[in-house]
Amino acid sequence: MSIQDRLTALGITLPEVSTPAAAYLPFVRTGSLVFISGNIARKDGKAWVGQLGTSMATAEGQLAARSIAIALLGTLNAAAGGLENVARVVKVMSQVNSSPTYTEHHLVTNGCSELLVDVLGQTVGAHARSAFGVAQLPMGACVEIELIAELK
Repeated sequence: MSIQDRLTALGITLPEVSTPAAAYLPFVRTGSLVFISGNIARKDGKAWVGQLGTSMATAEGQLAARSIAIALLGTLNAAAGGLENVARVVKVMSQVNSSPTYTEHHLVTNGCSELLVDVLGQTVGAHARSAFGVAQLPMGACVEIELIAELK
């Protein structure tokens, strides 16, 4: 099954690259690597605001992380000239806006990681990862995730 077939089966249309909200680039390509800037979770076109362990449960955080994966894939598609040109997702770093006692950051981040594998396949989509809690994120977003990929 092709990547486009997987996206269609999942009901996903990749978005255009979003305009940065500050002084940075959406992605930087150097050699065979592409570094995608952190994307915050969005819901209904606005920052998906919340704090895990306070106003949000893990399942909602996973949905937020999944929404970020779709945005990351859209940017990766543009950076690579098509997702078929991605050799490997190398690393995902996830920051979860969470209370001091919240300990399920890794489960929230699974929402992103699992979708990357579902779309790109195990060989290309499986990656190294960091997931940790932070006191706050831009615009009060619940999750922010960045990605590094190797291109063919």
